[in-house]
Amino acid sequence: MSKVSVIIITFNEEKNIEECLLSVLWADEIIVVDSCSSDNTINIAKKYTQKIIITENISYGLKRNIGIDNASYDWIFWLDADERTDKSLSEEIKSVSLKDNNIDAYFIKRKSFFVNKFIKHCGWYPDYSLRLFKKSSGAKFDAAEVHEKIVYEGRTGKLNGEILHYTDKDFEYYAEKMNIYTALSAKELLKTNKKSGLLDLVFRPVFTFFKMYFLKLGFLDGYTGLILCLLSSFHVFFKYAKYNALIK
Repeated sequence: MSKVSVIIITFNEEKNIEECLLSVLWADEIIVVDSCSSDNTINIAKKYTQKIIITENISYGLKRNIGIDNASYDWIFWLDADERTDKSLSEEIKSVSLKDNNIDAYFIKRKSFFVNKFIKHCGWYPDYSLRLFKKSSGAKFDAAEVHEKIVYEGRTGKLNGEILHYTDKDFEYYAEKMNIYTALSAKELLKTNKKSGLLDLVFRPVFTFFKMYFLKLGFLDGYTGLILCLLSSFHVFFKYAKYNALIK
């Protein structure tokens, strides 16, 4: 019988981690990789798993790889602290892990909520990403500072269940996260030696809004969709503003 290890990375996630862990109690093993949280994250996690690995504040992808290396079972499912699995997805994952076929990795769609509203457009849904895979397939994450990607070559499938993503529950949290993520993105751009100037600061934010609000039908998400598209354009502006500050 195939078993499943769940990997969750954390840093000061006391507001999210318990609901996340409760949603994966079906798993055979839960691994939490924590970056020296200063809040109650670790104490909460200990209620549900003893496999907690403390690491320095390295890139998200490298932390996930630490989780993979320490997993006891071949099937790996990864989740962020602000995500949950719905009941249908957990049953589907358990079913898939028992199948003997030539598919070693599965994409799963993500249903994201912005300020507690489900965002159906803006390019946010269904937002498939590779979340379930066999450790023996050799799948690993890259070392990108942010928006890390999993490197996998082979046949993949898709599951019908959904990951529920409760991102940015209020605007204050969005602002804090934007400051962190734009700094990391600027640092990642620095590795490319990419030239940047006025066009990046003006055109890219405007195009981001146009793409999300009009091409990706963000206007159908009403007031919340408008706010999200505007904030996303600001995100791009700050990323390139910080990058330009680094290269000058």
